[in-house]
Amino acid sequence: MKHRDHSRLLADLRGEYARRNPRSSELQARALRHMVDGGSHTLRLLEPFPPRIAEAAGAFVTDEDGHRILDFWQGHYANLLGHNPPELLGALQEGLAAGRGLQTGFTDRLQVETAELLCRLTGTERVRFTTSGALATMYAVLLARASTGRDRIMKVGGGWHGAQPWALKGVDFHGENHSQFQHVETKGLPQAIAREVLVTRFNDPEMLEGLFRRHGGEVACFIVEPFMGAGGFLFAEPEYIALARELCTRHGTVLIFDEVISGFRFHPGAVSQLYGVQPDLATFAKAMGGGMPVAAVAGRAELMKMAGRGGGVKFSGGTYSGHPAGMLAARTMMAHLETHARQIYPRLAALGEHTRRAVEAAFASEGLHAACTGDGNRVVPGSSLAMVHFPYREATRFRSPEDTHNPDVCDVALSETVVQMALLLEDVFVVHGLGSLCTAHTEEHLERLAEACRRAARRIKASL
Repeated sequence: MKHRDHSRLLADLRGEYARRNPRSSELQARALRHMVDGGSHTLRLLEPFPPRIAEAAGAFVTDEDGHRILDFWQGHYANLLGHNPPELLGALQEGLAAGRGLQTGFTDRLQVETAELLCRLTGTERVRFTTSGALATMYAVLLARASTGRDRIMKVGGGWHGAQPWALKGVDFHGENHSQFQHVETKGLPQAIAREVLVTRFNDPEMLEGLFRRHGGEVACFIVEPFMGAGGFLFAEPEYIALARELCTRHGTVLIFDEVISGFRFHPGAVSQLYGVQPDLATFAKAMGGGMPVAAVAGRAELMKMAGRGGGVKFSGGTYSGHPAGMLAARTMMAHLETHARQIYPRLAALGEHTRRAVEAAFASEGLHAACTGDGNRVVPGSSLAMVHFPYREATRFRSPEDTHNPDVCDVALSETVVQMALLLEDVFVVHGLGSLCTAHTEEHLERLAEACRRAARRIKASL
């Protein structure tokens, strides 16, 4: 299939953006003198340079050039209550004023209370904290390999579990030779690790059963997102999750749910609870910390004890694991979400539904067919996440990243790069075509988003 060429439009958009943002441009030039590509997280470093943010509050960020930008990135989808919400800032300010908040290197009451709350809300038995989702998934894999004595790992193509060794295969779509999600995504990874990782297809029960039939006795763990994040904002079908649980139990394989995005996003707990399926281990981060670097591995006591004395797994968590400010933020955030669940989650779900339909309608009004993923399913009643795609066929159904990330199925460049830059010129920030809703977003903000999409669509149509 012949793909659309957006190079001229993208060059025009980037040129206009550069002229409009001289202060961010100047800071980029300074950053390049000392920082690789001008920053420390590749996804944030859009070309020609990212907006340098001076302030952030609620639904908005303000950049160094004075643009007040309506934000749907919301801290990598972590800010369920918006940027710097008073519910968290107040608790952190009180903690710092009382001499609590910076690293001490000791344990404290906050860790105990946060652990109690997390286990109760997620139905898990034991937890150990760390500072990032990538570290959490790495430790979960170590626990699985240690407990089973097996080496092989199974994951889903398109699934992102952080930049850790067993997660860096099968992340990006590769069309050559029909290889799709079978590539190693980084240099420097030992080939032995790459050979240990089996990649299956999301929501494909036949492929999952086939891999377990051939390799089940070798597989230490199956790590999967019940809700795929970077892979396309897709929910697992309930039958697929139930089958994963049954196959892992039958073959003695550890089932790991990566809930770094889904945990506390759809209700005050783990999304696994809505599916009625309990994994052996689960990882949490993002929303549970409300914007602080907090992550956790939680699960069955029998497995988690291997992280302790004599267990054999070096789960140290890092210097900043259980950081006082992080624990205070996590405890405050989880307690707030539990207490106000009936107000927060239905409203977020309604905002998500409004957003997905409004964005589709906005592009359609200008002659561009767009389709949003992120809708709930029969076990998850609603979703506050949305990702926009531009399929070549209107009847396209999205079940796996092989649909959302295949440039023969969707205009991937349009959703990933062109739309982001076109909307940024309208002072709206999105990632992967759209993003996440927070409690600070309003119906008025969604109307502004829809108008920005209409204006972006006119630019796109004029270039086709």
